[in-house]
Amino acid sequence: MRALVTGAHGFVGPYLTAHLEAQGDQVVGLGPEVDITDGEAIRKAVGAARPHAVYHLAAASHVGESWSAPVEVLRVNAEGTLNVLLAAEAAGSERVLVVGSAEEYGIVEPEALPLVETAPLRPVTPYGASKVAAEVMALQAFRARGLPVVAARAFNHLGPGQSDRLVASTLAHQVARNEREGTEVIMAGDLTPRRDFTDVRDVVRAYRLLVTDGVPGEVYNVCSGVDVPVSEVADALIGQAAHPMRVELDPSRLRPVELPALRGDPSKLRAATGWTPEIRLERTLSDLLGWWRERLLSPTG
Repeated sequence: MRALVTGAHGFVGPYLTAHLEAQGDQVVGLGPEVDITDGEAIRKAVGAARPHAVYHLAAASHVGESWSAPVEVLRVNAEGTLNVLLAAEAAGSERVLVVGSAEEYGIVEPEALPLVETAPLRPVTPYGASKVAAEVMALQAFRARGLPVVAARAFNHLGPGQSDRLVASTLAHQVARNEREGTEVIMAGDLTPRRDFTDVRDVVRAYRLLVTDGVPGEVYNVCSGVDVPVSEVADALIGQAAHPMRVELDPSRLRPVELPALRGDPSKLRAATGWTPEIRLERTLSDLLGWWRERLLSPTG
């Protein structure tokens, strides 16, 4: 299968590319050299690749920063997705995967968990709203024009190489830095929210399975089905530290609105593809911390 991956040089893109190639696919990656909001540039890039499948990962993905740049986030995530959809249609692509987010669900009551795909979409962040807009356009392209689009709502995923703008990675980065510097304080925002974490290496397996076995026009949660408080992530990372450390609140890291809990139901994905997560959170966090330790020891770290 010839595949095109947008956002190929982000966090998930290299993992997806490696997995696709391991499955025998030919991969063309689009990175930041192609502006996702430039419709003509995207049309030319996708047309030149003539992919059987398009994996649309490119996005403005930092939830907290979306509050300070809502217009840019909407353009990248919504307009950028529309550009990819139009380009894939023009190129005759046989399947398009559009990756959304659990942030689309917004704040939900505990009794509504775990979230299924038919749950109401009530985003409370600019990022979440932009992902709803992208998904609606993707499904409209299927319903109105027959473009074979599958939509994924990815819950929190993490692993080695993740930006330290995101919570687990910033905690791991600080643990590794404290080990190197002999310090003990880790700055964090609100650690009470509960999140459904999946290793990025499991997530990319789900993406390919959705392209091969998912039903066009359908939406699938990509999640573990288990939620843990972010404080447990912090405790697990500190528990692996070379010396004692403690967490202190950094008010600048608090968001205007925080989702208290997100937990998804992966049953629909499992029924369609047979996918189940294989990598336990403990291993993911260990690998993430190990990556930061190696990075800080490197000359450019």
